Amino acid sequence: MGSHEKSCHRVLSALPSMSPCCWLALVALIPVTLGTNPGVEVRLTQTGLDYGRQLGIAAIQQKLKSIKIPDISGTQHVSPIGKVQYTFMQIVKVGLPQSAVGLVPGTGITLSINNAFISLHGNWRVKYLKIIGSFDLNVNGLTISITIAIKSDGTGRPAVSAVSCGASIASVSIKFHGGASWLYNLFTKFIEKALRSALQKQICPLVVDAVSDLNPYLKTLNVEAQVDKYAEIEYSMVSSPTVSKSSIDLSLKGEFYSIGKHQEPPFSPIAFSLPPQVNNMLYMGMSAFTANSAAFVYDKAGALSLYVTDDMIPQSSPLRLNTKTFGAFIPQLTKLFPGLMMKLLVKTVKTPIVTFKPNNVTIQATGTVTAYAIQPNATLSPLFVLNLVCGKDAMMKNYGVVRKKKNLKLFKCHLHRRPASAPNCLLVK
Repeated sequence: MGSHEKSCHRVLSALPSMSPCCWLALVALIPVTLGTNPGVEVRLTQTGLDYGRQLGIAAIQQKLKSIKIPDISGTQHVSPIGKVQYTFMQIVKVGLPQSAVGLVPGTGITLSINNAFISLHGNWRVKYLKIIGSFDLNVNGLTISITIAIKSDGTGRPAVSAVSCGASIASVSIKFHGGASWLYNLFTKFIEKALRSALQKQICPLVVDAVSDLNPYLKTLNVEAQVDKYAEIEYSMVSSPTVSKSSIDLSLKGEFYSIGKHQEPPFSPIAFSLPPQVNNMLYMGMSAFTANSAAFVYDKAGALSLYVTDDMIPQSSPLRLNTKTFGAFIPQLTKLFPGLMMKLLVKTVKTPIVTFKPNNVTIQATGTVTAYAIQPNATLSPLFVLNLVCGKDAMMKNYGVVRKKKNLKLFKCHLHRRPASAPNCLLVK
């Protein structure tokens, strides 16, 4: 295992319950910035793409029935009728029985639909004659294959384009209504042949336009999200995706910032990579940089502090947060502040440091615990300050965290009323 891999923790898991929109969003967010290592790596495998396709194809099929498609119109010379003008107005029925999503190494993805069928309703008229009517058209054996390239627009958002497209129609059948339909139905074979050729030529331009129409929407995608009142996270991509025959690897920035202020921390992300695994649908890896950028933001905001009061201690506990309990360790307290409740202020004095190693995470924090006595008038009287260094290890597994060990060192106490007689505090390991 390389040194970069050892410096980063990898969380590997399969997420089978993600929606099709999530799969599309992961594939779509492929922007590029220069010279920046990621804080988070995501791998979407072929298995994940297949799962997303299965969930999404039913929704797409239902959606196609209700959308308003661009008018498909044209004029065909049909012997012996003459020129017939047609306009398709509405999709009545659609079926996508066979579909597949594949990976194109170095490019993007390919989408193929086989043996599809579409039923359409439209209008017709014979040129130069005042004869009009409607028709029902069934398109059978429709095959479409399109390769989509995913590039960056340089702002952390993607741009997509159709690299290639192919379409074919096995057969069409048509039924005329109104006007002299009884006459034209006698020549449906001639009409079907002409319309099949015309439609086949128009399918790919429509599909290519549909892919291009995604770009205005993709430009509006958010690449930042507010976490709380202190922090926001940027999750734009920092490099182009690495597309292989079995997966797409996405590199996300994964950096926390203060709200409205993008101050870079005094450390940089170190390059790392996911292990060569493709059995699960999705793999995610987070480097220590992401966790440390969060610690940097919250520490600067003063958010890494906590008041501990007696009502936070379980009622069943014999130890209470008062001067009587602490008087067993510091006898001066019961003499100077008899019978008073206490409050503890726990806060960091340095930004915590998170270190990731294979299957292990360590958090190191340096802080203070300031004890106060709560006077009858609710004012706080400072009692003592504990300087402490805390280290905690945890073993990381695919589906959770197992606590491993912890070290807590309480160094010399500083008693506010009598610093010269301050006792040494307990050392706990």
